[in-house]
Amino acid sequence: MSAKIIILLASLNGFFAVGIGAFGAHALKEKLAASQLATFHTGVQYHFYHALALLAVGILMSNQQWQNSALLNASGINFFIGIIFFCGSLYWLALGGPRWLGPMTPLGGLAFLSGWLLLAFAALKS
Repeated sequence: MSAKIIILLASLNGFFAVGIGAFGAHALKEKLAASQLATFHTGVQYHFYHALALLAVGILMSNQQWQNSALLNASGINFFIGIIFFCGSLYWLALGGPRWLGPMTPLGGLAFLSGWLLLAFAALKS
């Protein structure tokens, strides 16, 4: 992916993290049990963290030194996959989604971990 696409994904995910967080804080506060709300809140937190991580990757990719880094590109892809699987499954589970979504959460967590390691390897290689 290009730096432009990564930054676009980062900005859209920042937007959705704010919107989803506001929805949870206002519309779901009285409708969900405390444990469900905590699960939802965890999804929002990680969504924000990794939207910012995506932004950092996009900014680094736009730097000449990092422009063609396959490791950096893979890091951004993993952060995005992590957002979908980790945060997405937490949102759905908190809202009463099917229990088969549960195994998606650790897969998303592994994608986050991979994204951070790939970012570290890209830094070492640069």
